[in-house]
Amino acid sequence: MLPFQRWQSKKRFTCNTYVLWRQYEQAIPSRRPSQRRPQSDVSIGLYGSECARYLRSRWSSAGLLHHHFRSKDAFALEVLDRYFAGTKQFVKEALDDKSLTPRQRLKRYLDIISGVAADRKWNLGCLIGDFSLETSTQSKLLRRRLEAIFEEWRAPFASCIAEAQALGEIDSSFDPMDLAEFLLASWEGAILRMKVERSPAALDRFKDIDFETVFSKPNSRSR
Repeated sequence: MLPFQRWQSKKRFTCNTYVLWRQYEQAIPSRRPSQRRPQSDVSIGLYGSECARYLRSRWSSAGLLHHHFRSKDAFALEVLDRYFAGTKQFVKEALDDKSLTPRQRLKRYLDIISGVAADRKWNLGCLIGDFSLETSTQSKLLRRRLEAIFEEWRAPFASCIAEAQALGEIDSSFDPMDLAEFLLASWEGAILRMKVERSPAALDRFKDIDFETVFSKPNSRSR
């Protein structure tokens, strides 16, 4: 039985983080020609107890992952970078759409992510947020990479917010970078709540309130 199949036999793991083996297969397809990619998704956390025990048991000179990565952190970085590359495509799709106003583009990004979450039945969140919770206190390497990711992630949102402020779509009382930080951090919190509730309620609530308050048009606020 393959390691993935043994993991697949367990219905649930302690940390519901990401599709580890799917990402791993994509990370090194040319080095693993004899094993097919898994047909179904198994969500686990890299530092969750089940996964940690498994990786420790396999991390030897003959271990599966040891042949491809210097360490568990190196493996996690590969997965994280691939995930962020996909996230940037969503950002580009929304924020580069010049047929929409800047404020509409911000909303469009949240709607795209909501659609992805719906496809996953609301039970898989954001790998970047999950890693921030699970690994930032355990790995300096991953924490620094996460810091760099958040800096890169917020930049296009700050630019879009600045454009919206210049057009009078969003109040200019706050710095665009601060608003970008607020948007992404709050959205990550809504995603965590979505995973708990297994429903879109937290995402919808966030969008409704945020775009009627912080990101509302200045002359549209009733109070």
